[in-house]
Amino acid sequence: MPKKLLKNINFPKDIRQLNNDELPLLAKELREFIIDVVATKEGHLGASLGVVELTIALHYIFNTPTDQLVWDVGHQAYGHKILTGRKDIFHTNRQLHGISGFPKRSESTYDTFGVGHSSTSISAALGMAIASKLQGEEKHHIAVIGDASIASGMAFEALNHAGDTNANLLVILNDNAIGIDPSVGALKHYLTRIKSTRSDIEQHNIFEGLNFDYSGPIDGHNFEELLLELNRLKQIKGPKFLHVITTKGKGLRQAEQDQVKYHAPGKFDKVSGDVLPKEASKFTKFQDVFGKTIVELAEQNEKIVGITPAMLTGSSLKFMLEKFPERTFDVGIAEQHAVTLAAGMATQGVIPFCNIYSTFLQRAYDQIIHDVALQNLPVIFCLDRAGLVGQDGATHHGVFDLAYLRCIPNLHIFAPRNEIELRNIMYTVQLEIDKPIAIRYPRGKGKLEEWKLPFKKINIGENICLKEGNDLAILSSGTIANNVSEAIKKTKNKYSIAHYDIRFIKPLDKKLLEVIFNKFDSIITIEDGTVKGGLGSAILEEASELNYRGQIKLLGVPDEFIHHGTIDELQKQCKIDIGSIQNTIEELLK
Repeated sequence: MPKKLLKNINFPKDIRQLNNDELPLLAKELREFIIDVVATKEGHLGASLGVVELTIALHYIFNTPTDQLVWDVGHQAYGHKILTGRKDIFHTNRQLHGISGFPKRSESTYDTFGVGHSSTSISAALGMAIASKLQGEEKHHIAVIGDASIASGMAFEALNHAGDTNANLLVILNDNAIGIDPSVGALKHYLTRIKSTRSDIEQHNIFEGLNFDYSGPIDGHNFEELLLELNRLKQIKGPKFLHVITTKGKGLRQAEQDQVKYHAPGKFDKVSGDVLPKEASKFTKFQDVFGKTIVELAEQNEKIVGITPAMLTGSSLKFMLEKFPERTFDVGIAEQHAVTLAAGMATQGVIPFCNIYSTFLQRAYDQIIHDVALQNLPVIFCLDRAGLVGQDGATHHGVFDLAYLRCIPNLHIFAPRNEIELRNIMYTVQLEIDKPIAIRYPRGKGKLEEWKLPFKKINIGENICLKEGNDLAILSSGTIANNVSEAIKKTKNKYSIAHYDIRFIKPLDKKLLEVIFNKFDSIITIEDGTVKGGLGSAILEEASELNYRGQIKLLGVPDEFIHHGTIDELQKQCKIDIGSIQNTIEELLK
């Protein structure tokens, strides 16, 4: 019977007790363990399978956590978590009160830097390395970054700085030619050329030009090569760069063959590797409503283009790419560039739909203000994954957008309560766009079976009454309106409750607000964004201006970071679930 190694491995010090020739067996067991858990618990699969040997080699050669290891994004850090004290609780990954799906400083001393957004690892590791040198400490600092992440502007900025220092920094490029979607851009082609011909290595390459001691490319699944090169690099001072070639999804045939699907495949059969069929749904994801609608509009309007920073599949711009490849632009992990690219296009009369996840638009805040809004350029921002997103947790919740966008002049903000409203606002703004607008919508499926109806224009700035009432007014924004409607039903007509859809958070419908303030003594605002600075704050500002004397109760995401769990669990935690809204209504109207 083959020897079992992983059961006795709890921390990296245990790995260091093994012989070199035992590491391939540990790698095999670690892969099986990851597959076994993720098959039923779900999570990010392909990236972690691809770096099993690299993960083991790093903890084997370097004295972690004294030597500091920083993962970029963190999709590939499952093996790292299992080997650093979290094997027995790995089954709680991404679940409420369980461990995070990403490295998290509060979770383990081995998680030296919290990561969820890409391209931060080199900057963070360089900062650690410089700080260590200033304090007279001798230790190593390693950043593991993917070929998609290293093409981001922030990574280039860090490389540029690091090459001008003598910091003890090792950058490892995990090159598998894919992020979530296949990598794009000139750097990708350059790395492909290095891998295929090695001609650039024999002469000079970009990384050597930036003053790094470059080595590679080497096989990231070959322990002999990995250990030899990591041991050599331990002896070299200053900035170093190791180019490692890996296969995303390594060890699971389907994950190697369909790397996009198996990035985060959901539940799958751990023996066959086949993704388990999901129960058929009558409903459509908001992402697909966006993706199919933009194709319809682009067929009618040749000025429309689609832009995304590396989220073609996730945003469903893949439909636009299939139909209009010359009018669809995946710019790689470069949110700042995506926004200013859209601004440049808008100056020439093109109509750019710039689709960026809400949490990632934060990375382009200056460009929204300086390059778009200040110049009043008609860019259409489509903010996917707005609101609470579930198990990806604090790094990915799109809960700040209302607050950080609302203060920007010239910018309109719209939150559709359903799929039809999303279609109609997209239709409206491409017809008569004269200002930038942000359209925010959630992750996941809507509630309508029939959403592909003839387009209707929306009056810009007009908010609407969904239900008349006399006792209390509830003002909601976006799809949280569904929870409000259900909560009102549960009061069983004990009260006369009005419900208003504040779909335009900016500009606010001041005429409607005057009517509401004159009619109601009690108002509740509800949003799936931060209660500080969002819809509720906007209503309070108007109430103050109009000298409203009634009671206004604000419901939303509290002033704290919300961690991971299902959306239902997190809505309950934030008291914006159906039951909590019902309780708030009844408390106010006792």
